[in-house]
Amino acid sequence: MLQLINFPHPTLRFQSKPIIRVDASLREMIGQMFDIMYENRGVGLAANQVNLPLRLFIANPTGEKGNGEELVFLNPVIRRSTGSTESEEGCLSLPGIHAAVKRNKSLHVKAYSMEGREIDMQVDGFLARIIQHEIDHLDGVLFIDRVSPETQRVLLDELSGFVSTHDSKQRQGMIPSDEQLSEQREEWLNRYCR
Repeated sequence: MLQLINFPHPTLRFQSKPIIRVDASLREMIGQMFDIMYENRGVGLAANQVNLPLRLFIANPTGEKGNGEELVFLNPVIRRSTGSTESEEGCLSLPGIHAAVKRNKSLHVKAYSMEGREIDMQVDGFLARIIQHEIDHLDGVLFIDRVSPETQRVLLDELSGFVSTHDSKQRQGMIPSDEQLSEQREEWLNRYCR
């Protein structure tokens, strides 16, 4: 059973690896990712946010189950991006934190669907922001890395609280040790990426 992980969980900083196989188990996990995303009122979710070191993310700009289009991107790559826009972002792995982030206004993304079909899209607006946010996750980058130094200083106390909570849960055995997490990542990589 997959669970949403919070900052500063080490998998959030792991650079996800390209997927070379899709099986029924991975399809089931993607279904669980959509459930987690909707339960937490999100519009996108990267695999490493549920402790999977795989290069995939899901999105539904409406954030509502049964409304809008559910998108799955395997091995996504942004080919071109243009323009600049700034808007407030949040993250399911940093609940309660929001800040203004500059992103490209439009982009060209290539990826694969779960069925192995090539995705080749020109995207702008909110979906372009979601795609950039989620691909950042796959590269081990969080939206707080993209805010101004002044905003980072303002967020310092809240981020310290996340670190304290994580360390406390790890000491109590509520979260696996970093060593155990590393072993889990290796299992997933061996199954889907090697």
